Amino acid sequence: MTDEQANLLLQPVDEDTRHAARVLIRGARFGALAVRRPEDGFPTISRSLCTTDFLGRPSLLFSHLASHSKALEADGRCSLLVGEPGKGDPLAHPRLSVSGHARIVDRSSEEGERLRTRFLARHPKAALYIDFPDFRFAVIEPSALSLNGGFGRASELKASDVVDDPAEGLEDAAGRAIAHMNEDHADAIDRIAHAAGAKETGWRVATADRKGCEIIRSDRLMRIEFPIDAAGEGGYRAAFVSLLPKAD
Repeated sequence: MTDEQANLLLQPVDEDTRHAARVLIRGARFGALAVRRPEDGFPTISRSLCTTDFLGRPSLLFSHLASHSKALEADGRCSLLVGEPGKGDPLAHPRLSVSGHARIVDRSSEEGERLRTRFLARHPKAALYIDFPDFRFAVIEPSALSLNGGFGRASELKASDVVDDPAEGLEDAAGRAIAHMNEDHADAIDRIAHAAGAKETGWRVATADRKGCEIIRSDRLMRIEFPIDAAGEGGYRAAFVSLLPKAD
């Protein structure tokens, strides 16, 4: 098959495609990270905990002692595969591969502090080691993304398809909205979770961004997309209200 024939099999990128890609990458708790070994250039893969920054770029926490840490310091090019298989054929379940360059983040910077907050909200058990001096954050700046939604549903995306445009003050507003929801509206969060298919109670909002939020209960994380832009009129209040199921 020629490259031209292969490209004909790709599905066009539309809002449904972008939605599927966002749900996969922003709802991922871990992924398979591929890097190049500095000693011989051969690829190597490791499972890594991940989250995304406020704009939707993948972020990782790793120890300086880890082999993939040394690899990224030598060559920032990498790929991250996310998407969990379910029952049946594992290739029938959606997955997303994000290729790009990993950028090491200064832990003491404002960006480093924000990444720490988001990471702990998704991975509270990481509090045991996140502040060890050999641990650091990296953000992957995507250059190309490959979405496979199952047989016959493959698309190639650009960074702009999954990375949000910045909006001044929105990340701080998200933090206030998350605290308010968790402190005063636990019942509403459970209603949102039930509308998304969950049966349990006791959900909390972990993280949020311009396009949606992640809710968490124990080790389970769910990505829920807002029907409206949180940067628009009404802000996060309107965005969370829009997720509540309508009364019969």
